[in-house]
Amino acid sequence: MTPIWLAASQEQAQGSVLSLILFLVIPFVFFYLLLWRPQAQQQKRREQMLKGLKKGDRVVTVGGIHGEITAIKDDTLTVRIADKVEVRMSRSGVSHVKGKEEA
Repeated sequence: MTPIWLAASQEQAQGSVLSLILFLVIPFVFFYLLLWRPQAQQQKRREQMLKGLKKGDRVVTVGGIHGEITAIKDDTLTVRIADKVEVRMSRSGVSHVKGKEEA
């Protein structure tokens, strides 16, 4: 038969271990749900957008230049930004593709 004070201290020790585990796990869950997961999803959408670029798409570059893709070769795009003015740029320099309603 264990004394009451010993049993109470063992329950308290188990409670403190549980609270310690929760104290360590909750911040990881918080960072995963609010920071890491949304950032990974955004990066995945951007990669899909860059892979889906095709000739004729109206795009906006990271620098804010609006133009139309006239040629694609591997990782290089040729973008027409004005009549008889074309620039070569990296695929990663595209910020977003303008939709038909934006054009």
